[in-house]
Amino acid sequence: MDFVKDMMEKARSLQKRLVLPEGTEPRTLRAARKIVDEKLASSVTVLGKKSGVQETASQEGVSLDGITVIDPEFSAKLSVYANEYYELRKHKGMTGEQAAKDMAGCLRYGAMMVRLDDADAMVAGAENTTADVLRSGLSIIGTIPGLKTASSCFVVQCADRTWGRDGALIFSDCAVVPAPSAEQLVDIAVSAARSCGEFLGVEPVVALLSFSTKGSGGDHPDVLKVKNAAGILASKNPGFVFDGELQADAALVPSVSDKKAPGSPVRGKVNTLVFPDLGAGNIGYKLVQRLGRAEAFGPFLQGFAKPISDLSRGASVDDIVVTAAVTLSRAK
Repeated sequence: MDFVKDMMEKARSLQKRLVLPEGTEPRTLRAARKIVDEKLASSVTVLGKKSGVQETASQEGVSLDGITVIDPEFSAKLSVYANEYYELRKHKGMTGEQAAKDMAGCLRYGAMMVRLDDADAMVAGAENTTADVLRSGLSIIGTIPGLKTASSCFVVQCADRTWGRDGALIFSDCAVVPAPSAEQLVDIAVSAARSCGEFLGVEPVVALLSFSTKGSGGDHPDVLKVKNAAGILASKNPGFVFDGELQADAALVPSVSDKKAPGSPVRGKVNTLVFPDLGAGNIGYKLVQRLGRAEAFGPFLQGFAKPISDLSRGASVDDIVVTAAVTLSRAK
């Protein structure tokens, strides 16, 4: 499979609405132009002070034709958005005045556009931290019903096409939750399975990874956490095939599965790897990327009720365009 091409084609066919909150950021504006020109969205809205957006566009030689510019502070919808935000957060002590002030910020305004169906997807992070993007998403868009944990995944495309789906696998979580509990691992596994279906177009087969296979690591807390997660997941009847706790070779190599986890339902079929913590996930995908000469796309946020994505602050224009296409491809 060609992941980028597939996502671009899907976004182009769906024609959903995109909001980019960082409208005065040069790479973001150049990406917005490419997204419009390549017809990846039915509409592209950038947020920021209009004078600032126009100045940046002029400096970058970017035409704003076909791009909607909204200054949240002077938007006709600010009061509606602020009232919605107040209702969402009043149990946390939010006041109407503070809600109006917060909603004048571009990240929260963009998230509210998605919540209230004025946009289908949001991409940010070129100049905001991951924590800020996550905070706006969690407080306004929230997580999928039944899930409490937002997380991330990478699509890893291996040169050896025998792995996963034509060489592509989901790696999760590699960017968001540092030390997940057993319950959080369950949420990550469910979200990663959803991502597998959306990104790879196949039924997910999930391995919950550990340094232990079926108790070989004894009763170490890190082993018990993954074992407990597998038990909780089983009790939920998630609707996809999974197994754990498994070492990576027991999950991926049939001959090793037969020795270490005989009868495993994921034998020879794994396309989704769930790591026990952020250290393992982040190191794991980077080793495969660098030593295995694989392509790694992401991280893509998962578990949110509606599509949003975070960018690396070092993202290129093309990175932003690809992330936007991937995010738009998830919109319903």
